Amino acid sequence: MSKHMFFHREIDQLKDMVITLGTLVEDRLRRACAILETQDEEESRKIMTSDWEVDDMEIRVEEECLKILALHQPVARDLRLIVAVIKINSELERIADIAVNLAKRILTISEKKTSDFVYVLDYQPMAAKIMEMVKTCLDALVTEDAALARQIFLMDDEVNRARDQAYKTVIEEIGRQPADAACLVNLYLIARHLERIGDRATNIAEEIIYLVEGEIVRSSEDP
Repeated sequence: MSKHMFFHREIDQLKDMVITLGTLVEDRLRRACAILETQDEEESRKIMTSDWEVDDMEIRVEEECLKILALHQPVARDLRLIVAVIKINSELERIADIAVNLAKRILTISEKKTSDFVYVLDYQPMAAKIMEMVKTCLDALVTEDAALARQIFLMDDEVNRARDQAYKTVIEEIGRQPADAACLVNLYLIARHLERIGDRATNIAEEIIYLVEGEIVRSSEDP
């Protein structure tokens, strides 16, 4: 096998690896969003203890990128691909970390709430939107579709508005449920975690545009 063919086989393997990581992250995120509705403490603990799988895959992807850089010294679009994958790899791992944080918040609320505590926020529309953002990112990465990646920016605006509304709701509710003020703050922090996942998805979209078009793009609201 020629060096050129070997290089492109390694590139294809790298793409498969980062998509596998994305699938793992999607699964963690889906499970974390589900417990926002069920408040399932057992499932929350399972999410918290399974994070090693994502961490392990993230390390493997990074090591593969560094190996390709060292052995083949890619240039032009191939180099952009490696740079983009390194950054996307990191963003995916952070999304998985935030999914763990969501599980931790649910446990904290369950442990500290009073018997009269009311969950005043419906996270399902916001959770559905950030899951759509992550899926769209992965689809755009597979197809190398910059136009699809740009749709993420509009979705992120919706998520930011939902976060702002969650903040207003929690502030108003603290006056009605003062004994559960700490739990209400944690409710807002859940919305904040979801918004941060949107930020991470936006960063991935920016890297896809860079990969496809060679243009460095930054959205209007970067984390």
